[in-house]
Amino acid sequence: MKFFLSCLLLALTTPAMAAGYTETRHPIVLVHGLFGFDQMLGVDYFYKVPQALQADGAKVYVAQVSATNSSELRGEQLLTQVKQILAITGASKVNLIGHSHGGPTTRYVASVRPDLVASVSNIAGVNKGSKVADVVRKATPPGSINEATAILIAEGLAKLIGLVSKDGSLPQSANAALDSLTTAGAAKFNAKFPEGLPLGACNEGAYQVNGVRYYSWSGASPVTNVFDVSDAAMGLTSLAFKEKNDGLVSSCSSHLGQVLRDDYRMNHLDEVNQFIGIVSLFETNPVSVFRQHANRLKNAGL
Repeated sequence: MKFFLSCLLLALTTPAMAAGYTETRHPIVLVHGLFGFDQMLGVDYFYKVPQALQADGAKVYVAQVSATNSSELRGEQLLTQVKQILAITGASKVNLIGHSHGGPTTRYVASVRPDLVASVSNIAGVNKGSKVADVVRKATPPGSINEATAILIAEGLAKLIGLVSKDGSLPQSANAALDSLTTAGAAKFNAKFPEGLPLGACNEGAYQVNGVRYYSWSGASPVTNVFDVSDAAMGLTSLAFKEKNDGLVSSCSSHLGQVLRDDYRMNHLDEVNQFIGIVSLFETNPVSVFRQHANRLKNAGL
């Protein structure tokens, strides 16, 4: 009887303890990376993340920007959606969380309209470019047949993503996306939008700039689960690096503002709970990392 009452008490109190855990002051806006989407064939890009955040109080919106295009153009698309979200909710600011190319995309909005942004959080943000993008650009020099072929394939994939996701009308440019993600392209972007970036090669950046808080985290294990069909690709692309990385972005390149952690046992897809939740069994679940961060934002009054 005593055991039964203890279990009943736990069942009654656990939801109450969780209620409001992710309830941030400002809405959360999730922003996808290259070849990303909001939802495709019923599967979220941020797999099960929006639901987990909403369950305990957060207002969550998933942005839809071009699957392939420049950081600036994607940033303008995101800015338009941020304004719409603020109009709908009556909120004064948003918390932007961007994965991969979503990193520079969110940074653009915070740089040009800091009055609309409470915080920017980057998950494996391509903030100083990717060696993988450098390799691809070297193999597909401007004006070459290789470049034309690669663009045709990439933009075809982007259009397919658009057709099976919620918005297929967004402009695509694989060439602009690739140029944005190279080391040289990222450097040009950073010269115009430097907020939150580390001054040193692998340091932390300013925690707050123009009233916007900056955070980042990333993984550093390209291969994490034998049952994940994407691990082989991540393991292959990781060979482009000579430093710890998640298969597509180096840990140091991901640094922005307060670096929460840069060595999760996650690859580039694990960080957003893909492939459909098949992630390492020996690391904190990615969904839990998002929940913990929402609680961090809440406790910071954001």
